[in-house]
Amino acid sequence: MKVCIIDYGMGNIKSVSNALDFLGFEYKIINHPGDNIEEKIIIPGVGAFGDAMKNFEPFLSKIREAIDSGIPILGICLGMQLFFENSEESGEINGISALKGCVTRPKTNLILPHMGWNSLKIHKPDCPLFEGIDNGYVYYAHSYHVDAEREVVAATSNYGSKIIASIWEDNIYGTQFHPEKSGEVGLKILKNFLEL
Repeated sequence: MKVCIIDYGMGNIKSVSNALDFLGFEYKIINHPGDNIEEKIIIPGVGAFGDAMKNFEPFLSKIREAIDSGIPILGICLGMQLFFENSEESGEINGISALKGCVTRPKTNLILPHMGWNSLKIHKPDCPLFEGIDNGYVYYAHSYHVDAEREVVAATSNYGSKIIASIWEDNIYGTQFHPEKSGEVGLKILKNFLEL
């Protein structure tokens, strides 16, 4: 069984692939929209929403098809934000729009970007990502976060205000934090996804 990592020029491909190597899972890096999608998909991401969507455009139809067909798909950080409708960071540029919500700057008096470790509060213990995990700490590196409907919120953190840490709806999973940089908790989250 392979997982496909989508390389659209905005992702932390090396750190994600290193984590999968450590866990002993096979993966394939997809950098051409004509490549075959396997059984699971990871969309990493670092950078600005607008630039990411421009780079991601060639993959859009294939990703929407994968979502519709029930293939498990995990977005990490910016990769999670792309599932939503738009971002105040990038004006008129739309996201994948698989989920309702927008990407905004956190309403906090604390310094942005939000960098480093933060505690995780799990709201959906039945979310497969969190099987065997009782909260814990995870690693963040972001200046924007998702403002989404409560129904999709699987976990939160607090950084002067609530940060949506993780989302889950059907076959769509996302983490605002970087599981590949989040020690044992993060590796367990990745392992849970890979074993779906």
